[in-house]
Amino acid sequence: MKNLMLALLSLVVLYSCSESKSKTKATSQDAMAHSVGRINELSVIVDNELWKGAVGDSIRKYFGAEVPGLPQEEPLFSMRQMPPVAFSGMARKNRTFLKIEKTATNGINVLKNKFATPQVGAVISGTTDEEIVDLIRQNVDKIVRDYKNVETVEKQKRIKKSLEKIPQLKNNFGITMKVPSAYRIAKDEDKFMWIRKDIPQGSMNLMVYELPAKAITRDSTTVSQIIKMRDSIGALNIPTSATGKFITEKAYAPYLFENTLDGKFALETKGIWEIKDRFMSGPFVNYIIEDEANDRTLVLEGFVFAPSVRKRDKMFELEAIMKTVSFIK
Repeated sequence: MKNLMLALLSLVVLYSCSESKSKTKATSQDAMAHSVGRINELSVIVDNELWKGAVGDSIRKYFGAEVPGLPQEEPLFSMRQMPPVAFSGMARKNRTFLKIEKTATNGINVLKNKFATPQVGAVISGTTDEEIVDLIRQNVDKIVRDYKNVETVEKQKRIKKSLEKIPQLKNNFGITMKVPSAYRIAKDEDKFMWIRKDIPQGSMNLMVYELPAKAITRDSTTVSQIIKMRDSIGALNIPTSATGKFITEKAYAPYLFENTLDGKFALETKGIWEIKDRFMSGPFVNYIIEDEANDRTLVLEGFVFAPSVRKRDKMFELEAIMKTVSFIK
């Protein structure tokens, strides 16, 4: 009888351990499920009544703000609203989400890889509509940065699935950059390269070129220096009609930001290019990278020509590509 009891006890212990390991494994697998959703699509989990009022207006104002540097108005994120009861199952796997809660306390909590990976979710709690609106306004910049970072990571992961081999980047510029196989070299000359992808009704384009060290100084004239520099390079290297030139649109001043690429300081410029006599224009993003180790300035630029087509996600792809730049030591 004693041996029988010991045997039964052993079976119970083994079953419990096996069940525990199985649950742990299942939980781990569920937590590591890959996130879903289109690039720059934000799930907004908020009560329908809040969505219709001041809270919803605030969300649309800040997270649907106009993307700088585009010729037509397009929002930072395409938003999909759902009530809290619908936030379950596959809906929790979206890469970015914003959850609004009416609670007894105020606060914000940023969740990383809570229900899937990669994923960033922001949970904003407040006792009144006014407090929630204040929290949104105070924290929107950081939340947007987190969202954009995770979207860039996802876009770069998709880009890596099929890459074009471009040894000229290494041989001529001492860099590597993950460029999708849909792109081709349109021009390759000394210290200048133009890479492009044909799309319906237009093209997506990348330029890489080298300038002397400190070609652009950081002072009150920086924007005008950048315009003069890119206009001279574009007019020389991008073919147009006999009278037209690929230049920066003069009607609107470009946006200027500070950034870092591969650990190096970079000036980021976003604006509109144009070819006046052909009534052609589109958005561009330009990175002027200070490469002190090689005593030079390296410039990366992406621009899109696609009339009557939304350009936010196309520009986002070009930015994601350029942000993969790596300087060969």
